[in-house]
Amino acid sequence: MILRIATVLAALFFTSVNCKAEKLQAFRSISGALVVAVEPTRVADVVLLGAGFEAGLRQGMVFSITRSGVKIAEVILVELRPRASAAIIIKLIPGQTIRSGDTANVKTLKV
Repeated sequence: MILRIATVLAALFFTSVNCKAEKLQAFRSISGALVVAVEPTRVADVVLLGAGFEAGLRQGMVFSITRSGVKIAEVILVELRPRASAAIIIKLIPGQTIRSGDTANVKTLKV
């Protein structure tokens, strides 16, 4: 249910945010993407990333959000476009906020 709501919010977010094209450049790999914007809503905060399915991102991927090398949050992708994607926050370190310019890296399992 919350995923369906988040997907609808992400679709609305894509249409309502005036995204500058230079911030939504496709990355060559899925190693990282920049946080372009964060939109608080009544249900969940939506995080817009400056990379999409052209960069290899897929719905359901989990990303760690970092600032200056320090992990501040985890997000999950709920909506993708060619050069942008929207995610919802699944974990936030207490006292931290996600800001434009933070880096999102694919979370991988360590074996």
